Formats: sequence, C-alpha cells, structure tokens
Amino acid sequence: MTRRDGLRRERVRRREGAPRRAHGRDGTALAAAALALTVPLAASGCKTNAGAGGSSGGSSGGSGPSRSDGHAVSPLDNPDGTKPGLAPITSSGDLGKARALIKKVATKGRGPKTGYERDEFGYAWMDNAPDVPFAHNGCDTRNDLLKRDGQDVKYRSGSNCVIVSLTLDDPYSGKTIHWTKSHATAIQIDHVMPLSYDWQMGASRWTKDKRESIANDPLNLIPVDGPLNGAKSDSGPASWLPPNKRVRCSYGVRVAQVSLKYDLPVTSADKQKMLELCGG
Repeated sequence: MTRRDGLRRERVRRREGAPRRAHGRDGTALAAAALALTVPLAASGCKTNAGAGGSSGGSSGGSGPSRSDGHAVSPLDNPDGTKPGLAPITSSGDLGKARALIKKVATKGRGPKTGYERDEFGYAWMDNAPDVPFAHNGCDTRNDLLKRDGQDVKYRSGSNCVIVSLTLDDPYSGKTIHWTKSHATAIQIDHVMPLSYDWQMGASRWTKDKRESIANDPLNLIPVDGPLNGAKSDSGPASWLPPNKRVRCSYGVRVAQVSLKYDLPVTSADKQKMLELCGG
C-alpha cells in the first residue's frame, strides 16, 4: 500500500468516528490519558451523601451520612439537647420508646399569627436566656450550637467562642457541609418547633422569659443546611420533614421533647405524622 493510500484510509476512518491509530510510545501515552479521563472528578464544597432525592456512592435516596465515631446522638439519649446531632432511631425497642413519648404530646388547633414578631422571643442569639443549658457562658447561642455539632472547629484568633470554620454532618439533608464564616448563611440554626408555630400554639400568652428560653434552648435547636431551614419556615411535621428519611423518626421525637418540656401542644395532624414516622 502506497503512502497516499494509507493517508486516504486514515481520513475515511476519522470521518466515520474511528479513533486515530496510535503508534509506539505516543500511543501508550494516549491510551493512558484516555483511561485517566474516565475517572470522575471529586466534587468540592458540600459532599452529598444521598440527600434529598439524590444518591452518592451507590447509597439509596434519602440516606444520611453513616458515622462510626458516635458523634451524632439519638434524641432518646439526649433529653436536654446538650449532645450533638440527630442520630437515626432504628431498633424496635427504641421505636417503641419513641412512640410512647410522642403519645404524651397534647394537641390543639393552630391559633392566629396576629402579633407575632421574632423579637417577642428575645434578640438572636442571646447568652442570657433563663434556665437553659449553655446560657451565661460568655458565648452566644449560635456559636454554642455550632460548637456542639461541628467538627474540625476553628476559632477567630484570640477567641474561644467565635467560630470561623467547621465541618457539619447535616442531619436534615444528609450532606457534609464545609462551612466558613464568610458564607455564614450556608448553615442556619433551625428551631425544631418554629417560633411562629410556638406563638400560634400558645406562646403568645407566655412570659417573656419563657419565650426567650424556648428560642435559645439547645433542645429546640439544630444547625442545618441553610436553604432547607428557609424552606421549612414555620411548618410542623405534617407539612415539612427533613429530606433525609433516616432521621425523620428522630426529628419527630425531638419535636415531642420540646413540646413536653414547654407544655406546648401540636396540631392533631402533626402528632399523627410524628407517630407514623416512628412506625405508629
């Protein structure tokens, strides 16, 4: 075959989509480069571990981060909210305990929102709320909660309170969030029983001290993905739940714990949903 015939065949092969034939050392290098291009690039920022409607690493949708270091604690083992996270409740015995706790919650209809203002529950985030853990420690509530749930926590130079970066395993989304203070709203502190909800369920008649307590009580507070917290707004469990299905029973238990501590009822629909989440 002449050189002209060889060039003509090569042009035909390339028009038909066939790879160009490689020779010698250059061919080996090209093959290696092509193999390298098949390896997925690692994502940066928030690492999704089967968050809302998605999956990662072959996990089923809705699964949260699987931890082996015991950082996240079941709400059944955390009645005062001073321990971190919101670990799933899975055993039949614990599910039974969860349902028994939820059954104690009182119910009533949701009242009007008239007169509600965030300031009715004190300024955010105060350090002098009465009768709650972490209060009067010289550090505001937000930083207390970031310290409780965060890992790899770093503080502002010269401070043992103001946190500038951390890693959070967000129980609501199932994502690991690498957070810095320069993007502060990426993590928000969720009121498990939202303050507007509290107001409509009876807190409008409380003393100022009691409202400040529920607004700053670590039992009612969880650092979570900011956009999810915004989407929740003042919803109860019947109308909003964490996308991470593994923690939904735990979420219902935490609502029940706050409700019982503050003698604050929930709607009948919310209580029924909470029971369903724990197999009731």
